[in-house]
Amino acid sequence: MTHSSTSADQRPYTAVLHQFVGMGDLVWHAQYFREIAKQSRDGQVSVIASPTTFARELLGHEPWVREIIDFDRRPRRSEKRAGRHSGVAGLFRMGAELKPLGFDRIALFTHHANRAIVAWRAGIAQRIGYGTSVLQRLLLSKTPWITGYKGPAVAVYKDATAFMLAQGWCDAPIVPRLSVRPDALARMQARLAQLPHPLHAFTIGSSEPFKQWGAANFSALANALAGQGHGILILGGPVETELAQAIIAGIEPAYRHQVMAITDGTVSETVAALSLAQTCAGNDTGATNIAAAVGTPTQVILGPRPDLEHDPKHLHMIKATHLLDITPADVQKRLLKSLAITI
Repeated sequence: MTHSSTSADQRPYTAVLHQFVGMGDLVWHAQYFREIAKQSRDGQVSVIASPTTFARELLGHEPWVREIIDFDRRPRRSEKRAGRHSGVAGLFRMGAELKPLGFDRIALFTHHANRAIVAWRAGIAQRIGYGTSVLQRLLLSKTPWITGYKGPAVAVYKDATAFMLAQGWCDAPIVPRLSVRPDALARMQARLAQLPHPLHAFTIGSSEPFKQWGAANFSALANALAGQGHGILILGGPVETELAQAIIAGIEPAYRHQVMAITDGTVSETVAALSLAQTCAGNDTGATNIAAAVGTPTQVILGPRPDLEHDPKHLHMIKATHLLDITPADVQKRLLKSLAITI
């Protein structure tokens, strides 16, 4: 895809490049990409992101997204392959692939100088980035730089916010939000129709073992909530199928008709399902951040890790010295409290 140089819209033809590989990281950036789109050709941007972020499922339906371009640098370990854009050669390959697209401007949401190499190789005249290293600044257009966040919370959203403010693309932090694809919403409404309400979603995935609360805890939480007549929706990807089965096996047989596990849905269907739940509780994973981004009161079973501060209204941390010190009763109490506020 190339753009027409004769377009009446003289705003810059723009790409945004997202550094990170997780869905949650992309969720934190989405609203900022939309703000840049408002100030770009045709009110759109091209989003360059890792396939592991599922950007097409999360953002591909948005009117401000011109296209999704894969930056295949760090595939999932389970794929057992090298990324097309891995290594130094991969960076130059990525730049060569972008060059024919003719971008006027690129916003690099990253501290890494190597992404600036991609933009330079692509021949993009205006290369705007964080500028937190001397090498990166040498490869970027001169614009206001930022200082990387060093506080107690997770830095990714903080740095993206500082970058947006420094460039004048927004005048205050923006809380991440996602829109739900209508077709996915219709499918999930039909699929979940038989579950009782209030409905609690459990997001059971985890990118690392130290983030995993465990099947026994999720089962105990499900038993406690189902015993009150509530519905339970267990959400994960295909790799969580066995875990979901273990959770269900730990739920009292009398309650299992109130429980559904979905590990075969698309990411857009997960977004839709989370929008239909009254609360969400889960590990520190992408789906948990998605729940908050669609406005569902969410409890992150976080343990001793840094806080997530991007959405204090919808995203709440349950912390302890050790993750497994957090009990099902702790989480149940938090969910019922947020439910009482919502209804």
